[in-house]
Amino acid sequence: MAPHTPSLPSPDDNAAAGGSGLVDFAVDLTSQEVLRRAQVMEALGPEWDPVEVLLGEEAAYDLLYSGLDAQQQRLYDDLVAAGVLPDRGHGRAAA
Repeated sequence: MAPHTPSLPSPDDNAAAGGSGLVDFAVDLTSQEVLRRAQVMEALGPEWDPVEVLLGEEAAYDLLYSGLDAQQQRLYDDLVAAGVLPDRGHGRAAA
């Protein structure tokens, strides 16, 4: 059995029927976006603290870039100079 593939009207069909060839089409995604955001906030729960999360991320980055040896520090400095990584510790990785 062949899969059913519905055919869509072409602009030529619309023009042949006396139309302009263009189809007026509008989608309002506002209600779907509001629903999606509400579901995300519900999934995060009432205990979610965005400030705490950001502070935890900063602490993790400080730990990630701490204790670098000389070669790693040079690479880190090159990546900061190239704009790949943000400057953490005023030119030095966090100690």
